[in-house]
Amino acid sequence: MSGLTPERPEPLLRLDEVAGALEDLRAEVAGEEPLDAVLLRLAETAVKGISDADAVSVTVLADGGPRTAASTDSEMIGIDGAQYTAESGPALHAATTREPVRSVVADDEERWPEFVKAALATGVRAYLSMPLLLESAHDGEPELVGALNVYSRTATAFDPFDETLMRLFTNTASAAISNARRWHHARDRVRHLEVALTSRAEIDQAKGVLMAVHGVSAEDAFARLVEQSQQQNRKLREVARELLESVRHR
Repeated sequence: MSGLTPERPEPLLRLDEVAGALEDLRAEVAGEEPLDAVLLRLAETAVKGISDADAVSVTVLADGGPRTAASTDSEMIGIDGAQYTAESGPALHAATTREPVRSVVADDEERWPEFVKAALATGVRAYLSMPLLLESAHDGEPELVGALNVYSRTATAFDPFDETLMRLFTNTASAAISNARRWHHARDRVRHLEVALTSRAEIDQAKGVLMAVHGVSAEDAFARLVEQSQQQNRKLREVARELLESVRHR
């Protein structure tokens, strides 16, 4: 489908719109934002930057199955959900093949009937789904996140130029997602370290209590904590914490 009409913006103007939208995305995304919030910003930016885009959603492939992590229009969540239930549709096709999918909704009734029914029910007439990939930190194959789904209620929406723009858009936007992920991974590591240090301090205090009460060595005190942990099938830090709490109450 060409999608070219006299009413559509000239290619250079459309390119400027996407460039401006990407600049806004880079300026607005903060590292401490949850990943879904970053993806929502990505979807909102795509709606502003792509001509004839009425709504954008982001499909994320997770261990529990695909999900819509962000959407600029709640009605699109139902369209995405129909694809997840049927295990077929443009969003999943773009994600699994790592290739863009662009077409008029009515043309895909035989291929994706569940998707077409849900799309037409909400007035969506055209779509463009782009795979969302993140560059590998080790120069390997890009990591697959899911798909960016652009929906329009205009049947003549989207042409090869839009597809090229969206490829540029997703490639550039992946940097924002990668930065957010790196920040969250670093924050999680810090939290795990804090938990480990706190646990170590509590275990050492519990050992001191046992040494003082029972007159045993540090090794024997630790062995008693380990034995109780195994007998109760509980974590060592929980056993230590309970012992300290009982001493404080006394």
